[in-house]
Amino acid sequence: MKTHWKVSLAALTIGAGVWIGAAYSNTAIGAGTSQPGTTDDPVVTKSYVDQQIQQAINGGGGGSTNPTNPTNPTPPSQGADEVKNVTLKPGKILIADAGTEFIVRSGIAVIYTEVSSGVADLTDGKDLLNGQAAPKNHLLSFPREGRGIQVKEGQQSNLIVMVRGGYTIK
Repeated sequence: MKTHWKVSLAALTIGAGVWIGAAYSNTAIGAGTSQPGTTDDPVVTKSYVDQQIQQAINGGGGGSTNPTNPTNPTPPSQGADEVKNVTLKPGKILIADAGTEFIVRSGIAVIYTEVSSGVADLTDGKDLLNGQAAPKNHLLSFPREGRGIQVKEGQQSNLIVMVRGGYTIK
């Protein structure tokens, strides 16, 4: 008799679960909500969306669909992202401003610093100290002013250096 009671309870529980699930499934999966294309769930076209975006850009006044040019366009900035090719003669020192980057393209260059710390060779991931060779085609970063490069002593050829940022020649 115990088994019969357990089977009946299991059947009742399963039946109740199916009945509750069926009753609530319509709202759970979105049945009964509005259909696509109605006012509650509108279907829009690309041209409608483009028109609404253009109206928002023009201040919502439904103005022209052609954007206007600014009355006083600003010139492109001349600054830190501009790369310059600099020729450095023997005996001269190319001193970088803080944050400037150099790439030695030709010639034999050495690091110049007025302090004990050096210059970051970002290509090799190491510091180069005063008097060390500056490798060609390596990105060198100058974290502070007072550091730079010069032509190696005894060399007669110029250096060609790509520079991004500020610099002075001594």
